[in-house]
Amino acid sequence: MKQLLRQIHPLAWTIILGTMFGRLVTSMSIPFLSIYLTRVLEASPTETGLTVAVSSLAGVLISFYGGYISDRIGRPMVMLFSVFSWAGVFFIFSSAQHLWVFFTANTLNGLCRAFFEPTSRALLSDITPSQHKLLVFNLRYAAINLGVVFGPIIGLYLGSAESTFPFIIAGMVYVMYGLVLLFQFRVRHTHLPRPVHALAPSLRAALSTTTRDRVFLMVLIGTTFCELGYGHFGSTLAQYLTLNPNIENGSQIFSYMFSLNAMTVLLVQYPIVRKARLYSPIASLILGNILIAGSLLLFGWADGLVLLFISVILFTMMDLFIDRIAKPENKGIYFGTIGFNHLGSVIAPVFGGLLLGHFGAANGSFVFVPLALATALGLPFLWKARQLQISRERQEKVFQASA
Repeated sequence: MKQLLRQIHPLAWTIILGTMFGRLVTSMSIPFLSIYLTRVLEASPTETGLTVAVSSLAGVLISFYGGYISDRIGRPMVMLFSVFSWAGVFFIFSSAQHLWVFFTANTLNGLCRAFFEPTSRALLSDITPSQHKLLVFNLRYAAINLGVVFGPIIGLYLGSAESTFPFIIAGMVYVMYGLVLLFQFRVRHTHLPRPVHALAPSLRAALSTTTRDRVFLMVLIGTTFCELGYGHFGSTLAQYLTLNPNIENGSQIFSYMFSLNAMTVLLVQYPIVRKARLYSPIASLILGNILIAGSLLLFGWADGLVLLFISVILFTMMDLFIDRIAKPENKGIYFGTIGFNHLGSVIAPVFGGLLLGHFGAANGSFVFVPLALATALGLPFLWKARQLQISRERQEKVFQASA
């Protein structure tokens, strides 16, 4: 294993460690945003839902451009611009005192994430040999969850539910992350793999490339419903625990749940992903959808004290799936286009906020059962994607046999 870890590109290690510290500081602040808006600014569940949702909406609208532009002008420039802009956004959060400022800051937060995330994943794919991709993507999600194990607990003790101070720390960390990337891009790794610009399609042609791929399109639609379900963890659940008259210290419970969720993922991640690689990535996505829907049902029936620990399976398999089907010159496009599934994260806070506003936090089953059923709507699309993929693989084998 040590020998295998030494073969990972130094820049990949920077992205992995930067991801860990980035998620540490953002999980100190962003997950508490809905609690802060509800408790301190006394925003309604619907207002809070809209403010939280706008980040994902901005990501949906721009995510394709993030991947597409990185294919056209190169990963380093996009990553540097977005990471330093992201630092500025956190400083805006830290000084915000009105709901509209939080709305604006969260919009910019979504834009920065939409540029940085698909580009960084595409770069990881560029610099990692195929036999090491599973390990690298696995390490990236381990880094995410390692940061989230400690972030919410630190945020709780820093008073994130009642203060914007943790956003200052987040901004400073992202400035340092950007400086390290700048050093590596300019000094140590000037010969990074670059996309073939001559083969990069126009924006319209790029959209056509991904939407004509029926397997990819079915996965995109199916995982949108997965995102719809998973999006309630940081929005609807946080408000539910805070507003529920039958639950004391809701923000404290939420922070411990968030951390315990990530810790559970860390413990089961490697054996589960190692087992899951023996099967189709789409099969893992189907299982992920079922687990998310089931967890939402349990939230309503068991007062919400159930962990959602399937994110690593879902999103690691997503990266592997995209890497498998995308041509080298279009990987940024595919990683960017899959960002459209964040439409589920747009709908989740609004849908959840409306249900909370109508039924109240004391009626958990009336809130979470509809959310679980909506999540399960993704299953038919993922199942169809699996059938199409099987058919495609059979055709490829026949073609190879006849060649």
